[in-house]
Amino acid sequence: MASNSTTSRRVARVRRALKARSKGRARLSVFRSNQNIYAQVIDDINGVTVASASTLDNELKGKVKSGGTSEGAAAVGKLVAARAKKAGISDVVFDRGGYIYHGRVKALADAAREGGLNF
Repeated sequence: MASNSTTSRRVARVRRALKARSKGRARLSVFRSNQNIYAQVIDDINGVTVASASTLDNELKGKVKSGGTSEGAAAVGKLVAARAKKAGISDVVFDRGGYIYHGRVKALADAAREGGLNF
């Protein structure tokens, strides 16, 4: 987890709340760095990553100007939604990973919803 105790407690609190209401659904987990954003759909029951996408993917490298923008996050959201749908996943819970639901995290979530994921 994170090195900061406040951050790690926040991440654990968010994850604990998700597990309580997940009802066996897959988890759409987000990691945000200054320059890129990453998303993966995780099946926690089997412990497997079903689908993933990031601004570093070859499909997005030429299309996205920067991975640190809301436009880049929206592109990642659409891509991860398409890959999850291809893998047969349509219902997920959104794991914001301790980040505030704002800016790039919100843009990724909205684009994933537009791409067909339900959460």
